[in-house]
Amino acid sequence: MYRRNHLSHHDAQAIVAAIQAVLEREGKDAAVAVVDAQGELIAFLRTDHCPLPSINNAIHKAYTAARERKPSAAIGRASREDGFPMTNFGDLRYTGWGGGVPIVHQGQVVGAVGVSGMPEAEDVRLAELGAAII
Repeated sequence: MYRRNHLSHHDAQAIVAAIQAVLEREGKDAAVAVVDAQGELIAFLRTDHCPLPSINNAIHKAYTAARERKPSAAIGRASREDGFPMTNFGDLRYTGWGGGVPIVHQGQVVGAVGVSGMPEAEDVRLAELGAAII
């Protein structure tokens, strides 16, 4: 029998709130998605002036990071370097853009956070900030 920790709705909301506070303080807009260990959505935020494509991008970044247990940027980098198309994962939700970060608790990936809507480095910074909450 395996024992696993699970990301709660309360945890997911705390992550979204922390990222939202930074976005508001810095006057920036983005979409923020928090998913469970299987990549399914638990909590989501889209700020008022967030670009619409960022909605799915944030969800897909989090999904990729949760499913592959590593940052979405690492998946994209490996795909480009190895010539392994993202479509070979068999799931069109996979993305290689940075901004998806796994959430690790006691050595287990319990979920992931995805941020989209800003330059990639900013998305990564805020996703890492959110993942560090747990």
